[in-house]
Amino acid sequence: MWSGVVRSAGLAPVLTATSQCVASQLRPLIPAVAVKADSVLVPSPVEPHTSYTLAKTLPRSALRVTSGVHGPSQVRFAHTDITVPDFSDYRRPNVKDPNKATESSDVSRKAFSYMLVGGSAVTCAYAAKNVVQELITTMSASADVLALAKVEVKLADIPEGKNVTIKWRGKPLFVRHRTQEEIDDVRGVDHSTLRDPEPDDIRVQKPEWLVLIGVCTHLGCVPIANAGDYGGYYCPCHGSHYDASGRLRKGPAPYNLEVPEYVFSDDDTLVVG
Repeated sequence: MWSGVVRSAGLAPVLTATSQCVASQLRPLIPAVAVKADSVLVPSPVEPHTSYTLAKTLPRSALRVTSGVHGPSQVRFAHTDITVPDFSDYRRPNVKDPNKATESSDVSRKAFSYMLVGGSAVTCAYAAKNVVQELITTMSASADVLALAKVEVKLADIPEGKNVTIKWRGKPLFVRHRTQEEIDDVRGVDHSTLRDPEPDDIRVQKPEWLVLIGVCTHLGCVPIANAGDYGGYYCPCHGSHYDASGRLRKGPAPYNLEVPEYVFSDDDTLVVG
């Protein structure tokens, strides 16, 4: 049970009201009041990015783009409103007529194309040849090296029985004017008994002229001409003796003196190299 007293501010001294409320099963004591609860936000499920879900985002109708103040414009997929430039100035005169078949002029057009391709190929081949030639030229010997590659010897300045030493390619070159006695002496030797067997006639082009590289085959010393036990060349470093044909006769050297390449340009001129 609930009791309450109500008094009026102006009539409080003379009036007093009392009321009592008794609960009954017929109706509620206090009417029900609906209270609004706070809303609960439930996050939406995350949709996976698949080809199916991404396809849903594609436009299914004509696109519209709004620009400016309520200015709609339409974007089309087919560009049928673009102006195609006129290439008539670049076309050949015999294919400008739309009512004329192009097969009637294909021979002349092919001939021009073939001539253009052929001319370009010849030009490129000529240019490539020049490039390769210049590259090979840069790898060849220079003028000063070529000048030292050959040497000319005046044979008239060498008396009989004498030996002349000339510098050739940084090495001493022996040119010997042999006498008939020296020729008979070296050719009378049995070359099969020598350490480096070699007959005299294959070491000279003319019997009276002997051309050798003056470097000992033992350790690279320079032999002395007209010396030794056999009247040819003698290396004082280790005692190698060579005859008048440049063949080893005694000593530690393993081979004969080397014979370079040479030719007789005339009767009085010898060219070595």
